[in-house]
Amino acid sequence: MDHYEAINDVLVKLFNEIMDIEEKALATSEFKNISVNDMHILDAVGIREPRNMSTVARMLSVTVGTLTIAVNNLVKKGYVTRVRSQEDRRVVLLALSEKGVRAYKHHKAFHDKMVMAVLRDLNASETEALTAALTKLQKFFRSYSV
Repeated sequence: MDHYEAINDVLVKLFNEIMDIEEKALATSEFKNISVNDMHILDAVGIREPRNMSTVARMLSVTVGTLTIAVNNLVKKGYVTRVRSQEDRRVVLLALSEKGVRAYKHHKAFHDKMVMAVLRDLNASETEALTAALTKLQKFFRSYSV
């Protein structure tokens, strides 16, 4: 197998495996009613300052309309709250509820384990090379349009 085939094989399988494992890692009794996509919304909302819908939609590369549907479901499930901006009462901001913060931290722990498993056996130059290669891949995905 040449490098092209090996890289293609790894990327395709890795994407699918990460999605499957991430879904299984989320599937605890407390968080059984949210999907990986829901979790990525919670991650974009974050645990710092509340964010407006446009900012979160931009981070996820979705429309505000698409995000609104997902957020409505997350509000019903108790993971997200809507709050009015103190500066401009017309602006609605998203924040995580206590349950949302717990889910966020649970998901972050999974990502921390994943990254540490990759970095554990790499030396400094391998870490730099992997970071550069993944950054180039990310750049491709961000610029790719169908």
